[in-house]
Formats: sequence, C-alpha cells, structure tokens
Amino acid sequence: MKRGLLITIGIIVLVAIIIYRVFAGSYNNMVTKEEQVTSAWSQVENVYQRRADLIPNLVNTVKGYADFEQETLQGVIEARSKATGVNINADDLSPEKIQQFQQAQQGLSSALSRLMVVVERYPDLKANQNFSKLQDQLEGTENRIAVERRRFNEVTRDYNTYIRKFPQTMLAGIYGFEKKGYFEADQGAENAPEVSFD
Repeated sequence: MKRGLLITIGIIVLVAIIIYRVFAGSYNNMVTKEEQVTSAWSQVENVYQRRADLIPNLVNTVKGYADFEQETLQGVIEARSKATGVNINADDLSPEKIQQFQQAQQGLSSALSRLMVVVERYPDLKANQNFSKLQDQLEGTENRIAVERRRFNEVTRDYNTYIRKFPQTMLAGIYGFEKKGYFEADQGAENAPEVSFD
C-alpha cells in the first residue's frame, strides 16, 4: 500500500513537472521571440530615422541653387514630415500598422526619387562635393533599410510560426501573444525604378 502511494505521488509530481516545463518553456520561448521582433523593429526605425536625418542636409545643399524647383523641395520636406509622424509601438505591429508605416515611408522614397530626377538638370549641383557625399550616405542608408526590413521579416516569420504551432497556439492565446505584421513589397516593386545618382 505504501509503495503504491509513493508511485502515485511520483507519477503526479512527474506529470506536474512535465506540464510546468511545457507551459514555462513555451512562454519563455514566446517572450524571447517577441523580444527579437521588437529589437528588429527598433533597427528598422533606426535606419529610417537615419534617412530622415540626412534629408535636411540634402535639402539645404540643394536650396543653395536659387533656381532649383521649390515645389520639388517642398514635396520632400512634406513627405519627410509625414514619414517621421508615423510611429508604431513595437507591441502593436499589426499588418495594418506596418502598412501605414510603409506607406508613409514610400511617400518619402517617391519624393526623394523625384528630387534626384530633377537634380539631373543641374550639373553644378551634381558636381558639388557635399551633395555627392549626401547622395552616397543616402544610398548606403537605403541599402541598410533593405537589410533591416529583411531581418525584421525573418524574425517575425520565426515568431509567427512558433506561436501558431501546437501546443503554443493555445498558450499564445492564453498569454496574449498575437501574430505580427510583415513588410511587403510596394506596389509596382516588380518594376525596377530608374534612379541615377550620376
């Protein structure tokens, strides 16, 4: 009788440990993966902020050319204002919020592309050393943006996949872990833009 009671208690303790490890392990993994998404999002915001910080210098350099088209410059300034005005909390990275952020950033990218096209008509400006350095920095920043967006999508995919697998899918609902959104290709992205910094 005593031996049977010890076996029963041992089985109950073993089952309790297994259940605890499943719940605690899954929860801890979800926290880790969500923090990776948050960190990747911070890097995305960081490189977009770097681009936004370069724009005033670019605009000021271009303003030095009195006959430069003010409408184009104003478009860049307004697009920068809109892009920096859209902030998303890392806790709410829903597909709709990411799309809103992406649209604001795309508006700034379009305004910068128009600026670079207009610059082609100003050989003195293109030869300006400050302008050339700013163009190089801007091009490097655009590459960083692409890298960080890809990295964000990778860690988000890992997180989303994890919380949708069994048994995590049940636990994610209990713990409040929700699917995060991705960066998606912009409309018309299948057609390569023709932007020249020459």
